[in-house]
Amino acid sequence: MCGLSSLLLTPARRAPDAVRSLKAIVRSNLVFNEERGQHASGIAVVQQDGSHWVFKQPVTASTLVEMEGYETLMSRVDENTVCILGHTRKPTKGSRWNNNNNHPLVVGGVIGIHNGIIANDDELFASCGCERNGEVDSEIIFRLLADVTIAPGERGYACEVQRQVGKLEGSYATLSVDLRQPIGILALKYLQPLCLHYSEQLQALFFSSRYIFLRKAFGFSVVTEALETGHGFYFEASQLASNGAMPVLSFPLAPSRACPANQVGTANVKEACRTIYE
Repeated sequence: MCGLSSLLLTPARRAPDAVRSLKAIVRSNLVFNEERGQHASGIAVVQQDGSHWVFKQPVTASTLVEMEGYETLMSRVDENTVCILGHTRKPTKGSRWNNNNNHPLVVGGVIGIHNGIIANDDELFASCGCERNGEVDSEIIFRLLADVTIAPGERGYACEVQRQVGKLEGSYATLSVDLRQPIGILALKYLQPLCLHYSEQLQALFFSSRYIFLRKAFGFSVVTEALETGHGFYFEASQLASNGAMPVLSFPLAPSRACPANQVGTANVKEACRTIYE
């Protein structure tokens, strides 16, 4: 069990108070997700030109956010920032003392975080002959996504992601950024929790493993949405103002022989998201 804590952000100049609010929510969301993993934690900042920085350590999130490396990384958040990925880890495979096993993981041109267990990672690495940076099972997910030849937003992207993810055996909730098109975030959900909340005031989409962590991070009761299991969702920073929590692309994760060449948008928000009011 691990915690996912992330943010997709419309790149824009913001008042100092708004920037402080964003950073405070990111920090709180990460620390609250510590409940799901206390062996390691990390965070990544991604800019709209693809430049990125990662800071991760084999420590709890509450310790990480007090470290100089965390403050240095968060000082890079500016009008060009599009994504912040945070993770708290409870290891199932791969020692936390090897920092290559801790998240966020940078694999090829993909930065990602994962909660769940992949059972056939060794077999997939052996069959593809791919380079492996650590021992953690999560790495194979982002290796497969890095091998997707079609960039997000292009025709056929969903089908290729389906084919790659269809090779996995296990359970997962993941968030990842393809650095070929760093203005978007890909969410994959299969038998693991993942919810989100869009703040119109901050023009930001927040992700967390549990809705209660988001409500605690904001300090008041916000409406959160739990993404439907067995689906992939792609969100773009440039579309947040018009779409809010709606993805620009959603698709089932089970591979299909009759997969359409292009699947864009969601016909009905209730089919993609379940609003939680408790």
